[in-house]
Amino acid sequence: MIEMKKILIPTDFSETSQAATQYAVELAKKFDAKIYLLHVIEDPIVYMPMFESYALPPKEDFESFAETRLDNWILDDDKGDLKIETKWVHGNPFVDILRFAKQEEVDLIVVGTHGHSFAAHLLLGSVAEKVVRKASCPVLTVRPEGHQFIHPVLEED
Repeated sequence: MIEMKKILIPTDFSETSQAATQYAVELAKKFDAKIYLLHVIEDPIVYMPMFESYALPPKEDFESFAETRLDNWILDDDKGDLKIETKWVHGNPFVDILRFAKQEEVDLIVVGTHGHSFAAHLLLGSVAEKVVRKASCPVLTVRPEGHQFIHPVLEED
């Protein structure tokens, strides 16, 4: 029998993360599992070229935003008796997701995937793909409805 006591939901607060959260909440209810909701705050310096003429907000603004979003990410109607722990960290999303999963000995990671085209997938890669390849536990990937991965070789004419 599959035993799931700890489920990790990494979130970037996107539509795909919301879809993954819905799956994870249902699984947590069925297995009476604890949910870990994790947001990784990337170093804003990564986005410097986009904001070179604007001052970046202070680090505390990113932390406050993450804390507020995490606290309200799962609606009260969906929470029920769920055990939910929220956490934000500064770092690299895929590295810190894997680190957290291993540290907390989670049984399942439920992550949203953006369903990139094959070309974008090759060029950009994705956090979800890296997590799937490197995680020490099973990973469930979830795309929001209407998004699909298009592989040119498999695409129908």
